[in-house]
Amino acid sequence: MAMVCLTDFEEYAREHLSKATWDYYAAGADECCTRDDNLLAYKRIRLRPRILRDVSSSDTRITVQGTEISFPVGIAPTAFHCLAWHEGEVATARAAEALNTCYISSTYSTCSVEEIVAAAPSGYRWFQLYVYRDRKLSEQIVHRVEALGYKALVLTVDVPYTGKRRNDIRNQFKLPPHLKVKNFEGVFQQEAAGPEEYGIPANTLDPSISWKDVYWLQSITRLPIIIKGILTKEDAELAVEHGVQGVIVSNHGGRQLDGGPASIDALTEIVDTVQGRIEIYVDGGIRTGSDVLKALALGARCVFIGRPAVWGLAYKGEEGLREVLQILNDEFRLSMALSGCRNVAEINRNLIQFSRL
Repeated sequence: MAMVCLTDFEEYAREHLSKATWDYYAAGADECCTRDDNLLAYKRIRLRPRILRDVSSSDTRITVQGTEISFPVGIAPTAFHCLAWHEGEVATARAAEALNTCYISSTYSTCSVEEIVAAAPSGYRWFQLYVYRDRKLSEQIVHRVEALGYKALVLTVDVPYTGKRRNDIRNQFKLPPHLKVKNFEGVFQQEAAGPEEYGIPANTLDPSISWKDVYWLQSITRLPIIIKGILTKEDAELAVEHGVQGVIVSNHGGRQLDGGPASIDALTEIVDTVQGRIEIYVDGGIRTGSDVLKALALGARCVFIGRPAVWGLAYKGEEGLREVLQILNDEFRLSMALSGCRNVAEINRNLIQFSRL
């Protein structure tokens, strides 16, 4: 079967993954209103294409944090890639390296940060970080990734507690015995007998995390810090004031607070507040090249995909994820041309029909 669009990969994954694995990746919080709205919000946005603009050649390259990537779609941090494909995050890293884009590897990876680097030594990588009650845990992993050549830290700030994902509770979701959160292998020996939440002991995350922890993180690393999980202009302003280098506008794929805004709907107020002082990215709900175009027109520098990356892995590992990325790249290039844009610099808010928003 020819894989023509990202929905084809979604259908394949739904049919071929176990029910518990599919439910884990697909899960939203509570009634999944925010998860579903992430997709619907893009469909509400209409474009204003310009014509007769000589689009015989096009350039999709951009820079993120000063590094050039081939097109403005990176891979968002998602957990447990070995559930989708036996090579897991190693395959993800190779696909991102092959397409020359940014891969944010998750703390909750089923391959270690060292294995990821060994698999794709010249790949451009950021590392997604949680702050734990035991700060030493967070500090150790920061020093590991800095030494390995990761180029930025992505601090996830929307999980003081894990959202209520009903199907995971019904399925009593657990990692199978042969898989581990590899970055913490051997760390939790004493707590191994206690209750577990997504591969590590329950209550490991620190709900007291606050803005002062951004200063703490800056004190232990020289890497740029990007905050993931901002949805309001007030928090965007605080992020700038605390000296971070970027924000990812994100509602965690609708997996945390149900009833919050679609991330694309939160983007505009954040862009207007930040006024170019730091880079702004967005994730959640991107399924087509025209979705990428809409996000950039509304002020995102780059978008990140989560679930579609996992679907690509479920289809054919590295090759499947390469296909997903290539389809998005091709669709984005086509949408750009059909809108009259020859390069990313020509994409701006004039492309958006605001009367429809």
